Amino acid sequence: MATRAPHTDGRRKAAAARRRARKEQIIAATRELFDSKGVRDVQIEEIASAVGINRAIVYRHFTGKEELFALTLVGYLDELHEAMQTAAGAHDEAPARLAAVVGSFIDYGVAHPAFVDCAQSLMVRPGDELFDDISEGALFRLGRGITSCMTILSEVLAEGRASGAFTISTDPVVLANTMYASGLGALHLARLGILVSEAAPGIPTVSQISAEQVRDYVVSSALALVTRDAQAS
Repeated sequence: MATRAPHTDGRRKAAAARRRARKEQIIAATRELFDSKGVRDVQIEEIASAVGINRAIVYRHFTGKEELFALTLVGYLDELHEAMQTAAGAHDEAPARLAAVVGSFIDYGVAHPAFVDCAQSLMVRPGDELFDDISEGALFRLGRGITSCMTILSEVLAEGRASGAFTISTDPVVLANTMYASGLGALHLARLGILVSEAAPGIPTVSQISAEQVRDYVVSSALALVTRDAQAS
């Protein structure tokens, strides 16, 4: 038995490597379909077909559609983290760093609408449902992806407060989370491109808004918030 153990370990490692490779292949196919078709139109059957397997095999690797989508979102978050990190490193002054980081978030979301849909689809789910539908390992990877982006923003806020450039009284982590959530909403508006208002009391009207206008608004709002926060308190 002792002499055969290394062979057994080798087979197990090889099988585990094949499972990991298949899992990443399925995630890659999901990402490709998301980018080409959008999140709402992608079905598990299409993902399986793109990989050359049947849907039952997809469910061998993921607890369900929610977990697969969550792990696909991780890939977007990794790219977003790089964009935000590059933006933060390009400036020394806190206001310029904040504007660049927030702007990079909007730029990425406009360029990757499937990221917005995927993130929003998970945000509308109650937390206890996510814990039921997504494995602990997948949730950990998702949480790490989100916090990697949030940390860049919260550090810019905290450093700006420490230097006196920002007068925020709110916890930078809370503020960063709020900005992330509101940013996703703004990205939805940028894609929709429509503003709703009243032409007269009780009479609705619509007008157009561009992605550039949304970006400018979100950036200017973030800069105003870091000084308005303390005044409001």
